[in-house]
Amino acid sequence: MPKPPKISDAEWQVMDVLWAASAALTANEVVDALAEYADWSPPTIKTMLNRLVRKRALKFKADGKRYLYSPAVSRERCVRSETRSFVDRLFGGSIAPLLAHFVEDEKLSKDEIEQLRRLLERKGSR
Repeated sequence: MPKPPKISDAEWQVMDVLWAASAALTANEVVDALAEYADWSPPTIKTMLNRLVRKRALKFKADGKRYLYSPAVSRERCVRSETRSFVDRLFGGSIAPLLAHFVEDEKLSKDEIEQLRRLLERKGSR
């Protein structure tokens, strides 16, 4: 299976709208959804939709004079790919320094610490 496409931060916002949708959306529906938190013009959003289609992150189908857009790749695959890229770039591909960084430098609740402990124990028992 080919790697998911590289998606910019702005494109992630567009993809998030489409991943959250229960059905394919028109460009105008994407514009309306993004208007709540992004100050982008409709042509800018439509340009991003076209770019995401070219990258094969989105697919579309014609519905009369409009196009319906839907994800061509799952959010999970994109997150997995971005996570791997991040770990490779910043931590030389090793997860332990990443976890150490967050455990030492970030404030964690008791629940988060317990959740991490359970995950590591489960991983260690495999």
